[in-house]
Amino acid sequence: MSTEFSAEAMLAAPFSQDVDEHLREVIKLHFSPETGTPFWLEWAAEAGWDPREEIKTRDDLQKFPHFEDNSLRYTPLEKWIPRAFAGQPFSIFETGGTTGMPKQRIGWHDFKYDYEQFSHALSDEDFPRGTCWLMMGPTGPRRLRLAIEHLANYRGGSCFFVDLDPRYVKKLIKRGEYGEAQMYMEHVVDQAATILRYREVSALFSTPKLVEALSERTSIPDAGIKGIFCGGTEMNPQTVRFTVEEVLENRCTFLPVYGNTLMGLAHSIPLGPDYSVNYYPPQPRALLRVLDDNDQVVDYGDWGRVELTTLTREFFMPRFLERDEAMRTKPTEAYPWDGVAEVRPYRDASAGPIVEGVY
Repeated sequence: MSTEFSAEAMLAAPFSQDVDEHLREVIKLHFSPETGTPFWLEWAAEAGWDPREEIKTRDDLQKFPHFEDNSLRYTPLEKWIPRAFAGQPFSIFETGGTTGMPKQRIGWHDFKYDYEQFSHALSDEDFPRGTCWLMMGPTGPRRLRLAIEHLANYRGGSCFFVDLDPRYVKKLIKRGEYGEAQMYMEHVVDQAATILRYREVSALFSTPKLVEALSERTSIPDAGIKGIFCGGTEMNPQTVRFTVEEVLENRCTFLPVYGNTLMGLAHSIPLGPDYSVNYYPPQPRALLRVLDDNDQVVDYGDWGRVELTTLTREFFMPRFLERDEAMRTKPTEAYPWDGVAEVRPYRDASAGPIVEGVY
């Protein structure tokens, strides 16, 4: 096997490179008999066309249909191991916040690379190196637990954890057991407040709802927290303004992030005076488009459903329709590609009410 397709080469690959070149490399790996992923090799044989011949640019990705997420629920995991990674033990990550059989993604090093690149965007003043972090959120089978710990380790520190089971909270809310859900939330917050009382912690990862609940128990800035990054929920300008000004008293840096097990981690640009949150995917490893009901890209400033394509040597997933909707935003100097703003759950009337729980 060529070292071009080794895990070591994947980790060494530069973050900023030509999208089309990166796309062709990923397609070659996943659809070549020598290095390919059994799921995609079987898919191509059944579809009757060879993506290595027909997929040359990102526009060619439209030749793929939208990815069916049940493939990640019921396909044997062995089908998702690229032959380039054969024999290497893998991690199994699940998506969070749902009931029933979860989507599962296997992986080796993607989460490390994603969060190392994220680290490069962090300020040493707001997220000091060599200090301890605290994660108050879903751990267990989720990629996030290892990713946050790796981020802290990569910056020379360690990480404390307070676990949260979002599936349990959603079950409680669906059953109308709001008092029980509140008691569980208090149980989680109690543990985090105790750690802040007895341990020195400089950075925190959680959700806005949990950060707000924690602030009712202790002053987060006075506890030593200098930087907070939040994810996992809708963060409209009103929520962000309230968190920054009221919860954190303008004394902690607040950094929203948008990510999941399938995409990795999208970065946000500094908050503007309107507190709108703008995210940019980790291109070329993940591509986002915002689509209307006719499957066409919307204009800048318009709303639509988020479509994700994941392009790594470990995992290829074309044109997956997320359960999110967002506003399409223009490229920036730091991120010269399309972004998304004010991400929120997709309002699908046929799917029933949305339950966000503590996200």
